[in-house]
Amino acid sequence: MYQNYLRNSVLLAVAGLLSFSCQNEDATSGEANVAARKVDFQLTSTTPPLAVAQPGFENLTINSLISSEDILPLSTGFVYGAQPDGAGFMKDPNSNGFVMITNHEILKSVSRVFFDANLTPKKGEYIVDAVGGQTRLCSATLATPQIHGFGPVFLTAGESGEESMVHGIDPFGLISDKSRTDRVLPALGKASMENAVPLPKNTFPNKTVIIIGEDQSYSTSHASAGQLLMYMSENVGDLSNGKLYALKRNDGNQVEMSMTVGSTYGVSFVEIPNAKNLTGAAINTTVNNLGAIRFSRVEDVDYKKGNKKDNREIYFTATGQASANMPVAGYTMWGRVYRLKMDDHNPLAGTLEVVVEGDSTPGTGIINPDNVCVTENYVYIQEDGDSYYAAAQHDSYIWQYNIATRELRPWMTMNHQRTNPSWNAEFNTVNEMRYGSWEYGAMEDISNVIGVPGTFILNIHPHTWQKDAFLNADGSGLNTNKEGGQTLLIRNVQR
Repeated sequence: MYQNYLRNSVLLAVAGLLSFSCQNEDATSGEANVAARKVDFQLTSTTPPLAVAQPGFENLTINSLISSEDILPLSTGFVYGAQPDGAGFMKDPNSNGFVMITNHEILKSVSRVFFDANLTPKKGEYIVDAVGGQTRLCSATLATPQIHGFGPVFLTAGESGEESMVHGIDPFGLISDKSRTDRVLPALGKASMENAVPLPKNTFPNKTVIIIGEDQSYSTSHASAGQLLMYMSENVGDLSNGKLYALKRNDGNQVEMSMTVGSTYGVSFVEIPNAKNLTGAAINTTVNNLGAIRFSRVEDVDYKKGNKKDNREIYFTATGQASANMPVAGYTMWGRVYRLKMDDHNPLAGTLEVVVEGDSTPGTGIINPDNVCVTENYVYIQEDGDSYYAAAQHDSYIWQYNIATRELRPWMTMNHQRTNPSWNAEFNTVNEMRYGSWEYGAMEDISNVIGVPGTFILNIHPHTWQKDAFLNADGSGLNTNKEGGQTLLIRNVQR
C-alpha cells in the first residue's frame, strides 16, 4: 500500500511539483526568476510575530504567516494547532499557490495548509490525527524526487519512547486516511526519534542514506542514551529493505564529554543486525553493546547545502540534560552542536568534532539547542530553553554559526513582553516568567519555491499562549492541549 501511494505521488511530482526546505540541495537555482514573481509579503495573520531580530540583524523582515487564531476562508473550523514543529513547503501542482505540511508535536498530528500566490493561507486540514500519529511528531523532512531521488514523502519522526517509529506520509494523501496507523517504516528502526533526514541523491549515488537523531536522555533503563543513527539501502527510494547503523568512535570511547572543541575524532557507523525486526528496547541494548557514542538527546540533523561533498557535512544537536539543575556525568548539560564529515566514498566512515559548546558558557551562551537549519555558509541553531536552568540569562535564541569563521552570534529571540500587562493577558495566560518558556520548531528555506532569495519560514511554540478555542485542533478528541502555534515568514536571511 505504501509503495502504491508513493508511486502516485511521484506522478504528481513529475507533473510539476517542486518542493524545498532547509534540506534544499541547491539554494541558488531558480533565483533568476525572482523578478518575475511578485509576492505580496503582507502580514497575513491576525497575530503579531512572536519572535524578533537580535541587534546586528535589523535588516530581517519578519511577518506572521499563519497562527492559531486565523480563520481560513475555504475551511470550516480549522485551527492551526499547537507546537508546529517539522515542516515541508512546496508548490501546489493544482494552482499557482503553495502547500505547507506541518507536524504539531503535542497533538501527534500533521496539518496541510494551502496558500495562494501571495502567500495568504486559504484552506487548512489535517492529514494525520492523533490516532494515526500514535506518538509525538517532532522534526520532519519532505523527501522529493528532484532533491532526494524519491518521493514526495513526508518523513516525520515519532518521539514518545523507544518504541516510536518514523512515518512515511503522502503530502497529498486523503484526509479520510488521517487515522491510518500503517504508514510507519520499521526498517528505519524504533527509538525516541526527532528527525529522519535523507541526503541528496548525488551525495552517495545509487543509495538511500537517511540520518536519524534519537532524542533520549540517559537512564538505567536506557543506558545507550541518545544516538546518531543511519539507515542505508543500496536502492534509491527503498525505505523497507536497508540496514540500520549507529555512530561510534573508532577508539571505542562512548563518553560524550570526552570529546572537546578543537579536536577531531575518527568515527564509523556500525550495523545493528536485524534492526527491522527488533523492539526499541532490543535496539537500545544492541547499540550500547556495539560501543556507540552516548549523546545527550540528538534532537535534530541537517546537512550543508551545495555540491555533493558539501552535503556529506552533517550538523546535529545534543540538547543536553541535568539532574536537579546539575550536570549528569559524561553528558552535556547546556547542549552542543556537532559536525560529522562523512568519507567521500564510504558513508560508514568519517570524522566528528564539537563545533559549539554550551557547557563552557553556562547561562550566557547556547542553551539546549534543538532544531538546526544549515545553509551553504551558516548553521542556524534554535534553542529549546524550557529546562529552566537556574543560571539561564536569556530567552530562547536562534544562533547564527558562521561555518568559515566559527563565529557564533545571537540572531533572533522570542518576542516576550513580560512588563506589558495586555501582552501578558493574551500571550502569557499561565503567568510563566522564567526564561525559555517558548521554543522554536522547524526553520525552512523556501527561497526557491517562491522565487525570492533569502526567504525562510520558522515555526514557534508559544507554550504560554493558551485558549480553549485551540482545543482538539485535529478533531481526534484525544488532545487536551490548548496552546497556540505560529509560523513566521522571514526575509533577508543570510545563506
